[in-house]
Amino acid sequence: MAESKSSVYGALAANTGIAVLKFVAAGISGSSAMLSEAIHSTVDAGNGLLLLLGINRSKRPADEQHPFGHGKEVYFWSLIVSILIFGLGGGMSIYEGIIHLREPEPFGNPLWNYVVLGGAFLFEGASFVLAIRNFNKEKGTGSFWTELRRSKDPASFAVIYEDAAALLGLIVAFLGVFLGHYFNNPLFDGAASLIIGLVLAFVAIIMVIESRDLLIGESARSEMVTNVCELVMADPDVQQVRRPLTMQMAPDDILLALDVQFKDMSGKQVTSVISRLERIIRNKYPDIKRIYIEAGNLTKPV
Repeated sequence: MAESKSSVYGALAANTGIAVLKFVAAGISGSSAMLSEAIHSTVDAGNGLLLLLGINRSKRPADEQHPFGHGKEVYFWSLIVSILIFGLGGGMSIYEGIIHLREPEPFGNPLWNYVVLGGAFLFEGASFVLAIRNFNKEKGTGSFWTELRRSKDPASFAVIYEDAAALLGLIVAFLGVFLGHYFNNPLFDGAASLIIGLVLAFVAIIMVIESRDLLIGESARSEMVTNVCELVMADPDVQQVRRPLTMQMAPDDILLALDVQFKDMSGKQVTSVISRLERIIRNKYPDIKRIYIEAGNLTKPV
């Protein structure tokens, strides 16, 4: 969680500075694509604040109303971020693109556009590389994109998706500005704004799906579930175990429920074995914070 939080801080700093420069460049040049990019960076900066809010609120301790803690709050705020990207980022960019396609405006001096786009690409690229490095430190053994899709930490995948969309948007904005001036046709600029909006809408839909699955109660990673089952079955006092039930309560908080059939032993012995199993599981997977084991086949008296 600490690594992903640093990625959010890096993206927040980059997006805030870039948004200011893009608005200045858009005002000087009158570029629709640049204005869309300024809106995009502003939304991304606000999203960074919301992700940090979600991370901080998810760390609150459990209480009577929330006995399992507030971990899922980070998933709620990531869903809000996705909606904002779709509505404010994608929606306003598409709107700007349509307006400028219907009523093209002549360009001003494009120099500031190129300067800001180049600087923004460097800052966004640095934020993207930082987010990927932090993600690679925590990801599993699968391919990058497979692990990204399976990530349980919105602070990781949200920053990577946003930065990827930002870099693609900058390329599109550059092409819109360049082609518009080269052919002296402002329609290219409006079309670029429209494409940027569609890119943001696509990324937002992916993030909505990811956040929804986590919010409604997604299982832990399948290899973890399989390994837990193998750990339990390896115990000499375990006869049978059903496939564990898990739920991701937060990026670093997993609930585990086990239905275990023990060998013929007393209730006191079962209690000892359960304590041993919990210790083994927690040593292997510290993120499993809550373990509930239902015992069967208690044939001997306590």
